[in-house]
Amino acid sequence: MRALSPLRGLLMAAGLSALATGAFTTGALAAEQPGLEHYPSLDWHFEGIFGTYERASLQRGFQVYNEVCAACHGLDLLAYRNLEAIGFSPEEVKAIAAGHRVEDGPDDAGDMFERPATPADRFRSPFANAKQAAAANGGAAPPDLSLVAKRTEYGPDYTYALLTGYEETPPYAWSQENSLLPGQYFNKYRGAISMAPPLTEDLIEYSDGTGATVHQMAYDVSNFLMWAAEPHMEERKQTGIKAILFLLVFTVILYAVKRKIWAKLH
Repeated sequence: MRALSPLRGLLMAAGLSALATGAFTTGALAAEQPGLEHYPSLDWHFEGIFGTYERASLQRGFQVYNEVCAACHGLDLLAYRNLEAIGFSPEEVKAIAAGHRVEDGPDDAGDMFERPATPADRFRSPFANAKQAAAANGGAAPPDLSLVAKRTEYGPDYTYALLTGYEETPPYAWSQENSLLPGQYFNKYRGAISMAPPLTEDLIEYSDGTGATVHQMAYDVSNFLMWAAEPHMEERKQTGIKAILFLLVFTVILYAVKRKIWAKLH
């Protein structure tokens, strides 16, 4: 798998940091500014009462996170074993976990030590603490991404829009009232934004051979972060469907009993 340059990794990390901390207003509010657009509403496989997560996309999204985002952003609420839920085998999960080292201890001498992670361990945070994270990132600690998809009512559409909304030249309608300061970029859903475009074509090489376009990477990582925030969505839907079916059957039975009881009174 092709190695990423440090610059590309930092750009992607900066992008996810911005989306996690609410780098732009909602699409509806942003679009009120002349020249800005409402961010798109995509079709997601998990939508609807019968919707389920698309495992292939989740695995690709994890690859984007693992190869790029994990350098600066943690997923503190997930353990490596949770990856079995998106289609990785137990052996693959063990290999993924073993590629990371976590702190453990104390040992017999009272010292902390590092060891290869196991499936039972939570995802390793890239920094020991928030102050270290802030010191390494210009004073702003990159946020944890575990619940980023739930921090806005627009879910993965929010993430996808931010990652794909960059344009080189701002629309004239927007430029009449606004201007880009040095070091800023234009995002058609946000306007002026300080982070550089986080995704570029072929930024990574997908292990399943899928083309790593900006659209595909943004879609996959948005999908993965939605699963990270709602890993039990499918189970809840299944429980809800079973409850509805039970109530329907129970209603039919009650109606039949009621008819039978009242029939004797006429």
